[in-house]
Amino acid sequence: MGAVESTEGEREPLLVPSQPVTNTQPALSSRVYGRRWLVLTLFSLLGFMQGLVWNTWGPIQNSAKHVFGFTSTDIAVLVMWGPVGYLPWLLFMWLMDKKGLRASLLLSAFFMVLGAVLRSVPLTDLYYRRWLIHGGQLLNGLAGPTIMSAGPLLSTTWFAPDQRATATAIASLIGYLGSACAFLIGPLAVPAPNGTVGGTVYWNQNHIGDRIQFVLYAEGGMIAALFVAVMLYFPSRPPIPPSVAAASQRLSYRSSICRLLSNMRFLMIALAYSVPTGVVAGWAGVLDMILTPAKVSQVDAGWIGFWSIVGGCVFGVAMARFADYIRGMLKLILVLMFAGASLAATWFTLTCLTRLTHLPSTKATLYTSCILVGIFINSSVPIFLELFIETVYPVPEGITCGVVTFLSNLFTGLLLFCLTFYFTELSWLNWCLTGSCIFSLLLLLFFRESYDRLYLDVFVSV
Repeated sequence: MGAVESTEGEREPLLVPSQPVTNTQPALSSRVYGRRWLVLTLFSLLGFMQGLVWNTWGPIQNSAKHVFGFTSTDIAVLVMWGPVGYLPWLLFMWLMDKKGLRASLLLSAFFMVLGAVLRSVPLTDLYYRRWLIHGGQLLNGLAGPTIMSAGPLLSTTWFAPDQRATATAIASLIGYLGSACAFLIGPLAVPAPNGTVGGTVYWNQNHIGDRIQFVLYAEGGMIAALFVAVMLYFPSRPPIPPSVAAASQRLSYRSSICRLLSNMRFLMIALAYSVPTGVVAGWAGVLDMILTPAKVSQVDAGWIGFWSIVGGCVFGVAMARFADYIRGMLKLILVLMFAGASLAATWFTLTCLTRLTHLPSTKATLYTSCILVGIFINSSVPIFLELFIETVYPVPEGITCGVVTFLSNLFTGLLLFCLTFYFTELSWLNWCLTGSCIFSLLLLLFFRESYDRLYLDVFVSV
């Protein structure tokens, strides 16, 4: 057979000498951008408004009953729409994983705007008005999966390792601060029926209705402004990642779900997080109803709820900053927090049963015990979220936190569902709170911690 001249491609050697690593794998570069604080601020403000809208009705339940004809069951259901809105969480986690944080956050903000509009429609027919309010609360709840679970994803994507826990704390706790401000804004802006404010007696139902309408309009306007701001500027990620972990390859969506559900250590710590945080969310949503038998006014109950959550937010950011400086101590911090939460919840429960325990039930003791419960449990949220990410890395942050926040909302929904049947005597809610704290403390004591993501950032050369 005749020979044919070889082509240029055929003359290339089949085996080529291996090149130095520095030539084939250029060193990863990392950079942090000043705009990360703007991204964090926009996300946090949306979380603030989502929490504020969720907790609108509990602090002004007496006024809402007076104006709209709500029952105690209605108030419980309005709070329960938050957990119910979390049911399609898998869809939001898929969207976050495939399309990035911008797309999922825009969708969540759109739901919040639409829900705020529905709640604000001033219909005179109370039957249809109540349905619109319930629909608005449900739409606001649909924003929960992204708002509540994307904080660690944002902190990993935009912040350096020595700022991650702090950014996670800010992003995840601002929503709690929003619900705390509802305890303050509601009772101050909306007078209680047949009550006095500044020496003036409010018997007029129309005046109370106008004040509620003003609150709904104001909340809707702020949400609309934030939606426009996110639409104008909110990138999914920076041009250059801030760390090795942010640039590393993550598991696929399906593989992540399978790994999480088969990881017993993760399920153990997930229950330690979701049971107490879920119970305290439902408990705080109806705190006014719980404190009414103790002759605590709507305004005082609002202040107690406000300071308990604000204290948790401030303490949580401080603990997260401490965790950024001294790494590898997340479990110890959580154990100390839930030891304190168990003691404070027990104190509050026994104080509310003063007829049986004969403990002094004063405004000071109720304030102190309730605020301590909020401080210890709410401040644990960012520490838990960081521990989840370290435990199951390289599962994407959004998926991991989506699973645990879904479980937390599931327990909140179960608690509020039971409340629709057992709302005449509410001491059982306090016992649920105490039991959940002790349960979490026991799980934390037996949990074996690991720090896979931290190891990658500290020991892998960038």
